[in-house]
Amino acid sequence: QVQLVESGGGLVQPGGSLRLSCTASGSFYKINDMGWYRQAPGKERELVAQITSGGNINYRDFVKGRFTISREKNTVYLQMNSLKSEDTAVYYCHAKYITWNTEDVNIWGQGTQVAVSS
Repeated sequence: QVQLVESGGGLVQPGGSLRLSCTASGSFYKINDMGWYRQAPGKERELVAQITSGGNINYRDFVKGRFTISREKNTVYLQMNSLKSEDTAVYYCHAKYITWNTEDVNIWGQGTQVAVSS
């Protein structure tokens, strides 16, 4: 059983910073893409940023220049700077991994709340 365990959410004032982390644990052949999504109340879940196993990175326009995604083996980080109230959401870690039977599987973390408010 493969799991993603997230940490690092919380309450921060506008302009502040938070760092999220997510580690994949369990038995698998390889983790390919890892990334972060978010879901605000009443809205659909949306991609924030993702990073491949080869280090290629994709950011949504609304976080470019403010958020940085990075990865060390099976742990992915999201450094969030210059936070705005509209960044308030539950942030979910996502990963695509390959099983020992060469199957592709998508998994999600449990979500961590980020609240930006004065």
